[in-house]
Amino acid sequence: MQHSAALAYQQVGKQTVSPRVLEANLLSRSAAQLQRVRDDWENSRPDLFAALHFNRQLWNIFLTSVTGEESKLPRELRENIANLGIFVMKQTMTAQTSPEPRKLDVLININRELAAGLRAQGGTE
Repeated sequence: MQHSAALAYQQVGKQTVSPRVLEANLLSRSAAQLQRVRDDWENSRPDLFAALHFNRQLWNIFLTSVTGEESKLPRELRENIANLGIFVMKQTMTAQTSPEPRKLDVLININRELAAGLRAQGGTE
């Protein structure tokens, strides 16, 4: 489970052409996992930590890639993604340490909005 986000990233990457579509698919997958827990809170609480862990792993990959020297993204965009990633990490920890269904909403919305934006950009690099 420790590397599930990284493995999912690799597996989905083999199926898609565009890195943006890959990232969109993984963000959607994370949002869907969190939404399932949110929708059936009483019965899905045992799945909460796995869903949060996947989301944290995914965002850790994003943070590592945008803050690395090899990133080709413009500095301002890297900083915005890094700031958003830090916010997501904080929200994930808050949801984990003091679980409430409503705390998942912001994580679900961020992942969905980013996925939609990435898909709108399509296969362009």
